[in-house]
Amino acid sequence: MTTPTQDQAQGQASEPAETPAPALAPRWHRTIACIAASLLLWVTQGLGMNLIAANTVQIQGALGASTNEAMWLVAAYMAPNVSLTIILTKIRTQFGLRRFAEISLGVFVTVAGLHLFVQDLHAAVVVRFLAGIAASPMSTLGFLYMLEAFPASLKMSWGLSLAITCTTLGAPVARIISPDLLDIGLWHGLYVLEIGLALIALAVVHLLPLTPIPHARVLRPLDFVSYPLVAIGFGLLAVVMVLGRYYWWFEAPWIGVCLALAAMAIALAAAIEINREQPLIDIRWLTSPEILHIAAVLLVFRIVLSEQTSGAFGLFQALGLLNEQNRTLQVVILLSSIGGGITCAMVLKPGRDAPIHALALVLIAAGAFTDAHATNLTRPTEMYLSQAMIAFGGVLFLPPSLLAGLGHALRQGPTTITSFIAMFLFTQSLGGLMGSALFGTVVTLREKFHSSQLVETVVMTDPVVVARVRQLAGAYGPVLSDPQLRDAEGLALLSRQASREATILAYNDVFLMVAALAAMALAGLVLHLLYQRIRLAVSSTPAGAAR
Repeated sequence: MTTPTQDQAQGQASEPAETPAPALAPRWHRTIACIAASLLLWVTQGLGMNLIAANTVQIQGALGASTNEAMWLVAAYMAPNVSLTIILTKIRTQFGLRRFAEISLGVFVTVAGLHLFVQDLHAAVVVRFLAGIAASPMSTLGFLYMLEAFPASLKMSWGLSLAITCTTLGAPVARIISPDLLDIGLWHGLYVLEIGLALIALAVVHLLPLTPIPHARVLRPLDFVSYPLVAIGFGLLAVVMVLGRYYWWFEAPWIGVCLALAAMAIALAAAIEINREQPLIDIRWLTSPEILHIAAVLLVFRIVLSEQTSGAFGLFQALGLLNEQNRTLQVVILLSSIGGGITCAMVLKPGRDAPIHALALVLIAAGAFTDAHATNLTRPTEMYLSQAMIAFGGVLFLPPSLLAGLGHALRQGPTTITSFIAMFLFTQSLGGLMGSALFGTVVTLREKFHSSQLVETVVMTDPVVVARVRQLAGAYGPVLSDPQLRDAEGLALLSRQASREATILAYNDVFLMVAALAAMALAGLVLHLLYQRIRLAVSSTPAGAAR
């Protein structure tokens, strides 16, 4: 068996040298160009992921699908996307960054073009699956271009913070521009812009190559056994998290089968990896106390942050508001995210993660608590401040955690980078799906509870209820002459109003739950800091030093 040094030497001897990056002078020219390239790549990738999720109602009409069937488009995209970066990290190292970038973007452009030929749901699901595969390298390239923009002293502050900020831009931008794209050409209109952006990105990557990295033969035969198992496990979990609350967790037998197969695949992958000398995923490192703590922090954060996508906009959709009515709110979220990223870049340094996390959790908890007072008269203008606080806090939270995790990974050596990526993908990609599934399930359950409470008070022996039914029935007076039919229509309208009020109360419960989770995370952070202080104080005393 060859050593990593031997492998690297063999890789460098057998692979052609990459085209060197052009030396642009002065330095700020290349900085601006790399930041613009990163932003272009992130927006292109983010639109591909969010255009469908943000317009499910409109898309299902264009494809003649039900809500449950349309959600397969999201599940098909996420199934390969949540794990592919793990193996792409090694592929990039072995075959070279420039080749990786150009081939990846070429595939992305091809798959984006396939969307224009989709006419039915089945073809759309297949294309979305391929899109999930093609989009995985885009996030990697966007991240690398942002780091390339800054010198070594700023890569882990400005580079890291702005790269994380770019990951949050896709969702608001998709909601801002999608109404006009749908007016142009429904499903096809959404992807004409993406194809154009992908072609521009391909030209930019060709003209502005990244700094070459050393080639090394890092792929091992067992990687092609372990990774498919990880991909199957993560992919099935993604499908279940997306579709579980629509088909309902205990009513669709295939959900249990998928969970069992996912557990089996991940367990087999772990059994293989734990006995390898050069594992794809270092199980022992991932299960160390420090990494488990970082993973728990990242997972809780991602679940809490799902309030913005699954909570606020789910509420507005229940109130009958579409993306057209939410555009200004999306602009507020977009600007707040950018502000949070710049603020984090200015203050981010090793050791400052605790106060940054505390501020982020305070903002998220306060924003979610403010949202928990929604009524049927609530409109986007009343959530500008609360959603801005959540967006600002969300971008502020992630870079310190990512910096701490990368620090642990780099101290163990470059071989643990893929392990860290696996952990990061699980907590962020699957964590986001878990958060959406959790909040959607809670909304459904609490809506049923509040609906039963409201319906119990709606009895026709109550004069107030009778008057309300007749008031609602008056709208049908010009078209219905039978008073019993008018009263039946009035009762149906009252039932729909009660259901809407129950849904609003359910979303308020979810907002309160998010605020409570953020407050608990903040309390846990404070207790952890106190424990560290006490432990340090005890160890520094003479008695503690003697022990």
